[in-house]
Amino acid sequence: MNLFTMAEAANNYSAAGAGKTKIPTAKMLLLGILAGFLIGVPSVVTNMATYTITNASAVRIIAGVLFAFGLGTVVLTGAELFTGNTLIVISVLDRQATVGGMLRNWLIVYAGNFLGSLLVAGICARFGWLGSGGLAAFSLRLAVTKMTMPFENAFFMGVLCNILVTLAVLLSLSAKDVAGRFLGAWVPVMFFVVAGFSHSIADMTYCALGLFGKTVPAAAQAAAQMGVDLTALTWGRYFLGNMLPVTLGNLLGGLLVGAGAWCCHLRRAK
Repeated sequence: MNLFTMAEAANNYSAAGAGKTKIPTAKMLLLGILAGFLIGVPSVVTNMATYTITNASAVRIIAGVLFAFGLGTVVLTGAELFTGNTLIVISVLDRQATVGGMLRNWLIVYAGNFLGSLLVAGICARFGWLGSGGLAAFSLRLAVTKMTMPFENAFFMGVLCNILVTLAVLLSLSAKDVAGRFLGAWVPVMFFVVAGFSHSIADMTYCALGLFGKTVPAAAQAAAQMGVDLTALTWGRYFLGNMLPVTLGNLLGGLLVGAGAWCCHLRRAK
């Protein structure tokens, strides 16, 4: 068969997750930056592809189809993505990794993802990509929407999102060929984007585009003319209004899938 069973995939991840905790710090940070970049690029692609479309369902469907290729590139390049790495809990429960090693990976990878995301957003905002019209207004409005969501809403949208993302990682790793790995990663991610769930690493770019765009006069003016509340674009809202609740939600969602995979497929076998 051209695939691993889910039990085999979970067992394979247990070993792979243990290896992730032992990556040297500099390499881990660089791989985290790469993943932040690889998720940031689809984020700006979806803004560019949908900013002229007024039908909300069409916006989400197009965004879902395009954005979902990002996780496949992360998996195949070996980049380190915080949301997917919440599955390292499988390795910990399987006694192949320590809690300390898992937390070290999460912190370093999250920092790298943050830097990679800011790199994409900063370049796009500072060097003319946002422009002075509809794209700028759309991007800044989206950032405001994400940063002003009620805490509990952002948290639970984060939970649902990372249930799908971590399932996508396991499905991708169950395939033995490139096409299968891409498709396994693509379908659940497409679902979460169309549904409107919240992914902390993608939101790093979406929200940073708003913050950086606010400092570009042409982009800020275009957004203001379209009624975007620029006062809502602050670093405080970035971290407390979006990053904190969405990251916590992503963490819980990933832990639920990881613990569930271990309990169903590895606990009795061990």
